[in-house]
Amino acid sequence: MTALPVYPFSAIVGQPLLQQALLLCAVDPGIGGVLVRGDKGTAKSTAARGLTQVLPPIARVAACAFNCAPGQPAAACTLCNGDNAPAAAPADLPFVTLPLGATEDRVLGSLDLQQALQGGQRAFQPGLLAAAHRGILYIDEVNLLADHLVDVLLDVAAMGVNAVQREGLSVSHPARFTLIGTMNLEEGDLRPQLLDRFGLMVEVNAPTDKTVRAEVVRRRIAFEADPAAFASQWQDRQDALRSQVAQAQRLLPEVVLDDAMLELISHLCCEFEVASLRADIVMHKTARAIAALQARSRVRPDDVREAALLVLPHRRRRKPFEQTGMDQDKLDELVDQARAPEPPAPDAGPGSGEAPPQEPSPEQEQREEGEQDQPSEAGGQQTFAIAAAGQARKISVAAPAQASVASGRRSAVADASRGSAVRAVPDANPDRLAIGATLRSAAVRSALSGEAEPGERLAVSRADLHRQVRSGRGANLIVFVVDASGSMAAQRRMEAVKGAVLALLTDAYQRRDQLAVIAFRGEQAQLLLAPTRSADLAEQGLRELPTGGRTPLPHALQLAAQVLQQASPEAPPLLVILSDGKANVSLPGSHGDAWAQTLEAADMLAAQAVPALVLDTESGYLRLGRAAQLAEALGAPCLTLEQLTGDALALTVRAQLGAR
Repeated sequence: MTALPVYPFSAIVGQPLLQQALLLCAVDPGIGGVLVRGDKGTAKSTAARGLTQVLPPIARVAACAFNCAPGQPAAACTLCNGDNAPAAAPADLPFVTLPLGATEDRVLGSLDLQQALQGGQRAFQPGLLAAAHRGILYIDEVNLLADHLVDVLLDVAAMGVNAVQREGLSVSHPARFTLIGTMNLEEGDLRPQLLDRFGLMVEVNAPTDKTVRAEVVRRRIAFEADPAAFASQWQDRQDALRSQVAQAQRLLPEVVLDDAMLELISHLCCEFEVASLRADIVMHKTARAIAALQARSRVRPDDVREAALLVLPHRRRRKPFEQTGMDQDKLDELVDQARAPEPPAPDAGPGSGEAPPQEPSPEQEQREEGEQDQPSEAGGQQTFAIAAAGQARKISVAAPAQASVASGRRSAVADASRGSAVRAVPDANPDRLAIGATLRSAAVRSALSGEAEPGERLAVSRADLHRQVRSGRGANLIVFVVDASGSMAAQRRMEAVKGAVLALLTDAYQRRDQLAVIAFRGEQAQLLLAPTRSADLAEQGLRELPTGGRTPLPHALQLAAQVLQQASPEAPPLLVILSDGKANVSLPGSHGDAWAQTLEAADMLAAQAVPALVLDTESGYLRLGRAAQLAEALGAPCLTLEQLTGDALALTVRAQLGAR
C-alpha cells in the first residue's frame, strides 16, 4: 500500500505556538505530549502528522514489534533477545494512530491466536502501545475516546510500562511515547484525569488576517496538485528544522535551570492556583527544552514564561463555564519581578549560540524587497526555521441462542446492547459470543492439558465460551423547555435553568450527555442552546436569558419535538418542561385555542413515548393546575417546586434519568 503524502511541517502557516509545542515534546519526550484544542480546519491533525518528518530517526530493528531500544530489549521480544538478533538501523520515528473504537485487546495486546491454533503455544501479540514505544501515539478527537481506553492510557502513561494479565499470559513491556491529542470543544471537554496527563496544551484558532488565510489556501492547493514537488520546495527548511531538533536533543542534558528559576516556576503555579504538582515538573522540563531549542545552556525567565503559557492554562482551577486561558498581564508582572542581571555564561551551541533566525512575515517581506514567493508564518514568534490464515486445525463452534438484552441505566456504560466491543469475559451461556476469546481459551486449555495433536480438530467446550462486552455511551439528550414569559417569576425560572445546566455539564463528559434549552415568550419559542456537551458553548448560549411577554407554549412543544426528532438514537432523550402551563398564544399562522393546541402537542409527544418531566412553577394562592394537566397528557410526573434552585433542579433531573 502506498503511503499517503504528508504535508511538510515547516510549510504550516499561522500556527507558530502549535509548532513550538510539538517540537518541544520532540526535544524532550518526558514533557508528556500535547493536547491541541481548536476549531475545525485549523491544521491540528496536519501539524501532528507532519511532525514525524522533521524528527531525527531512531535506531531500531525493522521487524521488532516492540520498538526495542538498542541494548535494551523488552523481555517479551523474542526477536531482540535471540542469539542471532538483527542489528538495529536508523528508521523513522513510529507514528501510531489510536482509533476511537479500538478494543482493549488491540491497544494492550493479547494472545496470538494463530500460533495458539497452529501449535498450541501461548505467545503474546503486541498491541498499539507496543508499536508506539519510543514514538508518537496520536488520538484524533481524544475527548470522544471511550472511558475504558482512557483508563488504559492513564495507567500506562503513569508507569511507562504496559502490563498485560489475561488469558494465561503475564507480559509487560516498555511503553513510553509522546501522546498527541486533538479535539474540538464543540464535542465536549476532556476528563480531568486525562487532561492533566498532557504536558502541554495549545488553543488554536483560524487566522483572521486575510493575507495569512490566502497563503494557507495557496500552499494547500499547491500541495494537493503535486505533493512531491511541493515537498521538495520545502526540503531545505525541513532538513534545517530536523538538524535543530537533533542539536537540541544533544544539548538538553547540559541545560541548567538554577534555583531562582525553579522558585519562579513554583511561584507561578501557586499564584495561578494550580493544584497538580505535575505542573511544576512539566514546566521545569519545558523551560529547559525551550532553552535547548534556542541553542542555549541556561534557562532564562522568558523561557519560564513561555513554558507557563503551554503548561498552566489547562491545569488552573476553573469554575464551570469559565473560559480557559491565563491573565497574561499578571504573568508578565510575576516574571518581571524575577528578572535580574544574569551572569555571563557561554552558550553551548555552535557559532554565536543565537537562536536560528526567524522567518520574516509576509508584511516584512513586502516592506523589504517585495519577495512573496515563499511567505512564512504571520503573527507570533518562532524559534525554529483476528486473521487466522494458514491455521492447521479445523474449528467447530456451536454458538448458543441469542438472549434478549435488557437496557441498562444511563450510568452503565459496559455490557450495552450497542457500542464498541471492549473485552470478553467467561460466560457459559453468552448472549453475544466472543469468538476470538473463545478460541483462545480452547487453544490454551488444549495446550496446557497436552491434548493438542498436529492436525487434530480443536474441541471447544462450554467452559471455553466467552461473552462479548460492549461499551455503550449511556448518554442522554436532556431538552429543557423553559417558560420565559412574564406570567410567573420568569427570571427566577431562567436562573434556575442556567444553574441546572451548569451543574449537569460538570460531568457531561463522563456521562456523554447533551443538553439543549428552548425558551418561549412573546409570540414564539426560541432554541437558545442547540444540543451540546460543551460547557463553553452552553455559557455562550445562556449568557443572556430573555424574559417577559406572553406564553406560546404550543410552539415550544412543537420546537421540542423537532429537536428530539434530530437526536441520535444512541442518546435517549428526556424532556424537562418548566412552566405554569398558562398558554395564551397559539401556533404561528393559526387562530386555534392555545391550551387545546398544547394538549394536542403533548399527546403527540406521548404517542412517541418521549420520557418527560414537568416542573410546575405556578405560585400564589389561586392555582389553575394547568401544569399537572400537561403532565398527565404527556404521561409524565409533575413536581411542584416552590423554591426552584439550580442544584435542586439538577438533582431532580438526575434522579429521573436514573429511575428509567
